[in-house]
Amino acid sequence: MSGVGDGSGASSAAGVSAGAALAAGGGRQKPAVRRALIVEAARGVILREGLGGTRLRDIAGEAGVSVGTVTYHFESVAEILNEVVVLETARFYSSIIEAVDAEPDPVAGVRMLVEPLFAATDASDEHWRLWSDYWTAVARKPAVAAEYVERIRVWEACLTRTLRRGAESGAFPALGAGAGAGAVAAGPDEGPADRASEVALKLAAYSDGVATQLAQKAPGLTSELALTWMWTFLGHETGASFA
Repeated sequence: MSGVGDGSGASSAAGVSAGAALAAGGGRQKPAVRRALIVEAARGVILREGLGGTRLRDIAGEAGVSVGTVTYHFESVAEILNEVVVLETARFYSSIIEAVDAEPDPVAGVRMLVEPLFAATDASDEHWRLWSDYWTAVARKPAVAAEYVERIRVWEACLTRTLRRGAESGAFPALGAGAGAGAVAAGPDEGPADRASEVALKLAAYSDGVATQLAQKAPGLTSELALTWMWTFLGHETGASFA
């Protein structure tokens, strides 16, 4: 999808621009502005060093402020990571989700959501690196993400809405209430809404795993092949053709 790179933001220059903005402001920024600049700087450090190699002093240095200024706004690197992921989510997905919600064809809408994830661009690569660090942090300390769930799972929520629209319109026969023998079996109490949510969660998990393999340069795996796998999965789960 051509608009992906435009929506995800810069990378290595982020911390430099944040530090420059702080210096130019002479310390006169409002707390919300200073907090945002620290998050921007943290994004650059995490991308460069990885979450495991990121310390508060690194973020402070990138932002051009003291460690005390960072700790005034944030209690830990984990808290900053939450804000980095919220920022990344907004940048990467906002314009995509707006377009998908306005797209009348649910099949096209699902494609618009999935294609950017495997676009083989610097933006998508950075996006997955940040998410990989985030899921690692959440696995070690689940409470870290508790208050951020709705703000970071917007892709999954949009996918669920789109799948439900397709189920209601008949575009996704395997999700509809009257799905036939060829459909994926739903539980006894499941309707189209429940199935849509389930498929969205499955695809999110599948995408995370495939993206991790791509990042690790798994032999023979390319972005094009990854997308083929996504379409095959979605075809099986929805009964629609994504070829």
